[in-house]
Formats: sequence, structure tokens, C-alpha cells
Amino acid sequence: MELRDIQGALEGILFASGEPVSADRLAAVLGIGRQLVFDAAAVLGDRYEAEGRGIRLVRMEDSLQLCSAPEYADYIRLALETGRTPRLSQPALEVLAVTAYFQPVTKAYIEQVRGVDCSYTIGLLQQRGLIETRGRLAVPGRPALYGTTPVFLRTFGITSVDELPELPATAPREDAQII
Repeated sequence: MELRDIQGALEGILFASGEPVSADRLAAVLGIGRQLVFDAAAVLGDRYEAEGRGIRLVRMEDSLQLCSAPEYADYIRLALETGRTPRLSQPALEVLAVTAYFQPVTKAYIEQVRGVDCSYTIGLLQQRGLIETRGRLAVPGRPALYGTTPVFLRTFGITSVDELPELPATAPREDAQII
């Protein structure tokens, strides 16, 4: 299969899907190696961007997806008559940050870091598809473990949580007691 054919097939599959498709699935369907899928997608994505196209090919960890170009978001919103995406509150951003940096995490851990109940905020982030349950911790009560989703990656324009900025080193507060 030639590169041009691989790119055409990738474009068609990703367009028809509308959702992220794993590189392993694409490789299996096309009968090629996984790395060739990523290489062909990178070339195709670069072409979309260089030509100023209205779509972008986005890599999210081990998946690929076609999305609209962010510079055309206002036009798309007007054409589809959708409102602006509601902004996240400060508490929601804090819960999301704790989840993203320390995933998988329990609700108790998030609440320990923030110092307040986070039930509502966790539910809100799950409704928006930014976090999801990733299983249960093997301790009494079996609390849920939360992690980020491909929607989180797409929303923040990153391909992996490894691209998040490093957390700043924190010095102990002067009023903190070191035991």
C-alpha cells in the first residue's frame, strides 16, 4: 500500500468515525505497522495545517481523530448555532489539574489536596467527558479511581498528559510544622 493510499484511507476512516480511533485498530485494518500509521498521519496533519484547511488531524496518546481547526471555531459555532462552551470554574480547574497530574486518583485524594468536598465538581467533569472512572482501588470500600479522557486531551490541545507543564517545586510554608 502506498503512502498516498494509506493517507486516503486514514482520512476516510477518521472522517466517518467522528471519534478517536486507536492506532492499533487502524494498523490492523490497513494491514500496516502502527508506526507507519503515525508517520502517515503526521504527514497528512502537516498538510492540513500548511494549506490552512478547516480540519486538523489530532493525535491523542495512541489514537487519532479529525477535528475542526480552532481558528474557525467562531464560524462553526455560528453555522451550527451552538453557544460557547461553558468555561470551567476555578474549583473545576483545580479538580481537573489534580486528576491530570496524579491520575489515577480517588475522590478522597482530590479532597485531601483541595481541602473541600469535590463530589459535585467530579460529577460535572464526568458529564463534560473530561474525566472518567478508571477502575476501583483494592482497599475496603473500593473507591473509584479517576483519570482524564481523550476529550480532556483534545480540549487542552495536547496529545498526552506527559505534555502538561511541570509542577513547580513547592517549599514548605513557614507556618507548617515539620515532624
